[in-house]
Amino acid sequence: MTQLKTFAALLLCAAAPAASFAQPIPSQDENIPYLVTFGKNADKKWGDDDFVQVFFFAVPDSRKDPVYIRVYDPDVGGKVDEDRSGFNTKTKFTIYGGKGCHSDPDARKTSPEGNFKSGVMLATKTYGADAKVDGQWITFGPFNPVEGELQPEFGGYVFKMVVEGQEGDDGNLYKVFLSGKSEQNINIEGGNGFTYEYSFRTNENAGTLCHLYPFVGKNVISVKVNTFDYDKEGMIRIISVSKNGELAEVSDDGNWSVSTHKVTEAEINTSLDVQMVKKNAVKNNNIVMYITNQYGVAMPFFTVPIGGAPKFKSSIKVKPMNKTD
Repeated sequence: MTQLKTFAALLLCAAAPAASFAQPIPSQDENIPYLVTFGKNADKKWGDDDFVQVFFFAVPDSRKDPVYIRVYDPDVGGKVDEDRSGFNTKTKFTIYGGKGCHSDPDARKTSPEGNFKSGVMLATKTYGADAKVDGQWITFGPFNPVEGELQPEFGGYVFKMVVEGQEGDDGNLYKVFLSGKSEQNINIEGGNGFTYEYSFRTNENAGTLCHLYPFVGKNVISVKVNTFDYDKEGMIRIISVSKNGELAEVSDDGNWSVSTHKVTEAEINTSLDVQMVKKNAVKNNNIVMYITNQYGVAMPFFTVPIGGAPKFKSSIKVKPMNKTD
């Protein structure tokens, strides 16, 4: 079986047993309260490095019915959003499909550069301080699955959502759902969401965990964990089939941290569990993270971990004690 077929098989196997959690972004397993995108006039020290977030949605090629992309609380002016100087921010949500939507190299970069808006624009909408959608779900679609870009390594078609913080300096906190219905959040069996750079809000309470699940593909020998504006609120540890809590560097206010970690043979074609362990109760902490391989190529984070959440497999062999009379 080729690498692409192996990846697609793992993707489908991962989504099927966890179907009830397959399409929310963030997912229940990630334990992340909200995605966050600030207006382009915001101070980067508030936790957004570039004011753009890009998410992808994988729809299995067996899907024949329409799909919908739904956004919770897309406006910037409600109780969950971050008010910096009176709500003055607008956020643009745009859905893309078609050729180049995901395959264009610029679409997979961690910075919004070049042709990152590649593909065919299918829908777009801009929201400001609009109380009519505060705390509500809005829907983009319907989309025919074949309107996405066929990507065999993902088992089907891929759509892209680009979220841009436009004028203003407030933080827009929101959630997303790939749904089989327009007015309900209905999971699509075998579907998944992924991104190459994650911008999100951490939990407020000390002792809580957030999880991100990057997939380690073939020929990866090391990874670099890049974290922005973590505010040193806790620690970052990596769990895998062969790592039992290896620590990554943590960043302080408005800065990046980078740490390199070797990849073992056992970790190839598995997911890592990158855990953010909150030691201090900090409110409104927004952070950005991306992970690259040894070539500097960004690795995808999946909301449903490919192959399942990794479990450390101890190699320690216990020898029985000698019996004495």
